[in-house]
Amino acid sequence: MIDLKLGRLPDRTPVKLTITLPPDLHHALARYAALYAENYGHEEPVTELIPAMLSGFLESDRAFQRRRQTAVKA
Repeated sequence: MIDLKLGRLPDRTPVKLTITLPPDLHHALARYAALYAENYGHEEPVTELIPAMLSGFLESDRAFQRRRQTAVKA
């Protein structure tokens, strides 16, 4: 195998999850989507915003990132 500068791409197969939300969280997400549309002039469905929100949350959790880096090194 040759040593390419670009490494092997990670798995990008989407995973579909079905979740149940309490009504107040559902309403808050709908309000967030409306504020997003007002701010950026482009509507995005809540189902498109949630993955970005979760990703941002996980990236900002320092304890999770430390544990994740430790697991990768092991």
